[in-house]
Amino acid sequence: MVAPLLFLVAGALASPAHSDTPGSAQAKNKTIDGAKIYKQICAACHMANAMGSGAGAIPALARDRNLANPVYPIGILITGKGAMPPMSDMLSPAQMAAVLTYVRTNFGNDYRQPVTELDVKRLAGPKKIME
Repeated sequence: MVAPLLFLVAGALASPAHSDTPGSAQAKNKTIDGAKIYKQICAACHMANAMGSGAGAIPALARDRNLANPVYPIGILITGKGAMPPMSDMLSPAQMAAVLTYVRTNFGNDYRQPVTELDVKRLAGPKKIME
């Protein structure tokens, strides 16, 4: 009786349908929330109001003209700049696109063209970033 029960438990734990890892079916079906990513990662340095901090050491993202062309912020997220590490080690292309779209449409920014996962992948080029 114990052996069949262990087999069922082991099978249930090994089932990919119960996992929620990057790339799993459950993860792919979830809508990526750019606001949540901003609050969890970006706001620590750029502040909740996107005004930055530290005499220009951490730039403001609010009313930022550099965000008008999505190529610039995509490049910053992929490679990092100054005190900011590359986010391509932490965020997938879809997550980067979501957070950039959020920042570009909030904090006094009105850049309505969404950044797409394809935009991020295209600019990353052959450099390997999280999938």
